Amino acid sequence: MEKLKKFLTRKDIVFSLQRYGVDALGAMAQGLFCTLLVGTILNTIGQQFHLSFLTDVIVTVGKGEGAVGYTIGGLASAMVGPGIAIAIGFALHCPPLVLFSLIPVGFAANTMGGAGGPLAVYFVAILAAECGKLVSKETKIDILVTPIVTVLAGIGFASLVAAPIGAAASAVGSFVRWATILQPFWMGILVSVVIGVALTLPISSAAICAALSLTGLAGGAAVAGCCAQMVGFAVMSFRENRWGGLVAQGVGTSMLQMPNIIKNPKIWIPPTLASAITGPLATCLFRLEMNGPAVSSGMGTCGFVGQIGVYTGWVNDIAGGVKAAITPMDWLGLILICFVLPAVLSWGFCQLLRKRGWIKENDLKLDL
Repeated sequence: MEKLKKFLTRKDIVFSLQRYGVDALGAMAQGLFCTLLVGTILNTIGQQFHLSFLTDVIVTVGKGEGAVGYTIGGLASAMVGPGIAIAIGFALHCPPLVLFSLIPVGFAANTMGGAGGPLAVYFVAILAAECGKLVSKETKIDILVTPIVTVLAGIGFASLVAAPIGAAASAVGSFVRWATILQPFWMGILVSVVIGVALTLPISSAAICAALSLTGLAGGAAVAGCCAQMVGFAVMSFRENRWGGLVAQGVGTSMLQMPNIIKNPKIWIPPTLASAITGPLATCLFRLEMNGPAVSSGMGTCGFVGQIGVYTGWVNDIAGGVKAAITPMDWLGLILICFVLPAVLSWGFCQLLRKRGWIKENDLKLDL
């Protein structure tokens, strides 16, 4: 047993929640962002501003009726599987040959996983990466052994589990969407609070939303919860962190407050209460749907990706005949749910807690 521990240590294989539940999941979100999300944003910019270099098909794969044309954004989005796999491999400290071998593994797992492909890639990439690390630099023909083992282990595992994992993730996501339509008030609160909390925790709310294909009303509630956390912390901590903190949290991430939350968990109350209010307002009053890429549901105001996702969904719905036009009520709901209400509610709740002494001076101070 001692030899095995030393071997795993030498290979940098660590079985821990931090490694797989935080590092790998966070990397998964980055992989999603750099492929699917960037591709969607580029396509949306091209369509809205009529930029031919973004809307023209630059690559066609296949022939005849089965041919598929890709724009620049389409190519970026098509690489979501390899992007996630490489990001996870990087987070797991994979040697170069293992890291690069994850490209076909990610593509295979995402394709086999269907609608739940990103979650399938997450599990398959972790297993393939660790298998590759086990044999890396253990033979004189490492350049052959390591890629072959990584690819065979990854694609072999994907053939067994990718489809079931994808189906399960899709089923859970469908249930959440169905439940939100059936019970928009209670599910609006639940989804908004849970996804918002996940955004501030050192895990990836974006990866969770992508894995569950969380769109529609449920996606709108998720956007509301994430915005409540980001805008909420940015505004309520303005007296301590000023403009730098406003931008870092409001357009970056509320995760910056985690050290302060550990010291005083009460500072988490205002934005969480705000999300419990904005969530059902999004689902019941404004019927705010996020029908863009599912990953956008878990991004909040980070780079304004959540709002771009909602807008992209509107455009797609109009193109598909589902929606007639973007109405003033749509814009009002987006602005109130994503920016105004999170700021006002979180600030108000924070003031009450400051008066009660639950939140003290510099409890929200960031080391910027």
